[in-house]
Formats: sequence, C-alpha cells, structure tokens
Amino acid sequence: MSQSLYVHFHPEERPFVDRALEWVERAAERHAPVVTDFLDPRQQFILQSIAGREPNAVLRLDGGYPEAERKRAVIVPAYRDPEDVDCGIVVLAVEASGGKFLELDHGDYLGALLGLGIKRDVIGDLHVRDDGCHCLVTEEMAGFLHTHLNQVHRVPVRTDILPRESLQVVQPEMDVTVITVASLRLDGVASDVLRISRSKILDPIRAGRCRVNWKTEEDPSVRLEEGDIVSFKGFGRFKILKVDGPTKSGRLRVSIGKFI
Repeated sequence: MSQSLYVHFHPEERPFVDRALEWVERAAERHAPVVTDFLDPRQQFILQSIAGREPNAVLRLDGGYPEAERKRAVIVPAYRDPEDVDCGIVVLAVEASGGKFLELDHGDYLGALLGLGIKRDVIGDLHVRDDGCHCLVTEEMAGFLHTHLNQVHRVPVRTDILPRESLQVVQPEMDVTVITVASLRLDGVASDVLRISRSKILDPIRAGRCRVNWKTEEDPSVRLEEGDIVSFKGFGRFKILKVDGPTKSGRLRVSIGKFI
C-alpha cells in the first residue's frame, strides 16, 4: 500500500508516511493502541488519510485544547473507543524566578526547551504571556523538562507541572498589513510580505525552506488562497487573511497577518 501512497506526498514526507502506516497497522492488526508524539497539521492530515483507508482502526487527535495546532494522535482497533485512551498531555508552566521577564517570545521559549536536547515532537503549542509561558508537553517528558529548564534567554525561570485543565490559552498575535499584488503567486506575495527582492525569495523556496499549510512548497509560481498559512525557515510565517479586488489598476488587495 505504501508505494501507491507515496505519489500523493512530497518525497521528504516518505519517512513519516512509513511511520504512519506502521502505527495504523499496529492498531488494526496487532490490536495495540498507539499514542504518537505531537504532530503538526500536515502530519495530522497524512495520518488521517492513511487511517481513513483502514476499516479496522480508528483515530483521535488531541492537542490539549480545542483550537490546538499541534496534536497527539490516539489510534486504536476499531472495536475500541479512542476516547478511553489518555493521550498524556500536561502543562509545563514557566515563570521568571525574579518575577520580571524581558521581552521573551515564542522563539525564546522553544529555543530554551530544544536546547535541552529534546525532540520538537514532545512539545505542543506554546502560550506566551507577559508573566511567563504555558507549554503543552508530553506527560512522559514533563519531569525531565521540569528538572532541567532553569533559564530562558538568560532569564532565570522556575517551572511547575499542571494538569491540562489549568492551561491559559493565549491567541497568537498578528501584525496585520495590506499589500497590493499583481497576482497571488507565492514568490510575489512572500517578496512583499517579507520585504525581500523577488529574485532572492526564490532561493529559500527552491531549497525547500518554504511551507504552505505545513507542506513543503518548492514551486514559486504556486497560487496562494485566502486562509493559507505560509512559513519560511528563518523568516517567520504569515497568513492570507483576505483577498479583495481587483483595483482599478488590476491589482489585488491582500490583507496579511504576520505572526509575531
């Protein structure tokens, strides 16, 4: 089945397709429940596509709260209820030891966590507040993080492990701007949003450093649509909020939300 599936996904996604197939097979044929690490939305889509082909397995996704971006998957034999399996998500609450924070952002917290030598897969969404951060993490890794995370960007911190019900959700902030473009081509929109020349934006796209809706996109001419989320490694990410037009000059007016 894997060979026929490969044609639907990007070559770099093949290792994950193989893992997803193994998870579903384990639940369907060996009757063993599977709880994965956190998956990004693209990985969730791939796993759902594969699980949907297997009548003897069922799937549940859970990220700790309803609007979560990153989620763990629970896969069980079809005769079991996936809701009966705990997906093991807790909150790692991070606070400044001295009570004062510098301007710490999402990247600071994520960098501090990954600096401990752990995989990105054990970390879910991060909710950054003025007085700290609530990090959704796997229950299996929480103790290690609680013991070893003692500073974030040179700021001493203390941590606590809380149940997921204690999560304080923070909606991501966006810097909203309006641009006018000749078309919704990826290279043209990204060039304007990231303020990089059209010729220079081609390099990260062709090098596989661009993702559209979490899928690697190497075609600079691909057309973006309202609702698309575009990320560039090293440059951040943005969302196409609204498309209006054309204007009198034939250009499109596009509202962009750049994640802060």
